[in-house]
Amino acid sequence: MAQVDVVDETFIVVPPAVVATAFGDPAAWRRFWPDLVLEVYADRGAEGLRWTVRGALVGTMEVWLEAVLDGTVVHYFLRADLPGAPDAKAAARERTRRQLAAKAVALGLKTVLEDGRAPGVGPAPA
Repeated sequence: MAQVDVVDETFIVVPPAVVATAFGDPAAWRRFWPDLVLEVYADRGAEGLRWTVRGALVGTMEVWLEAVLDGTVVHYFLRADLPGAPDAKAAARERTRRQLAAKAVALGLKTVLEDGRAPGVGPAPA
């Protein structure tokens, strides 16, 4: 069975609790990962979530939220098997697809959560 391992990190200039809220809604999971069935096995609050994964992949996934400076580093980890007997090329394509999808999720959240903040400018005062 081929394995898909994805690691990604993205800095978002908002507190971890804000990012945690974006990942806390199961409806968001279906938008972010429509072909995966996720079940939370560790809800770490403002530090993120850990899931078991079924569906197109079988394994585990985590979003770890690390407070850094005036924002959050979103660490994304996916370690899963690709069911069936895919060849090496198919496994490589799936890994690349999942890497691009992970970055798209992170950059989409960055755009929404930073709400037009210009690069190099800190968050708006509370």
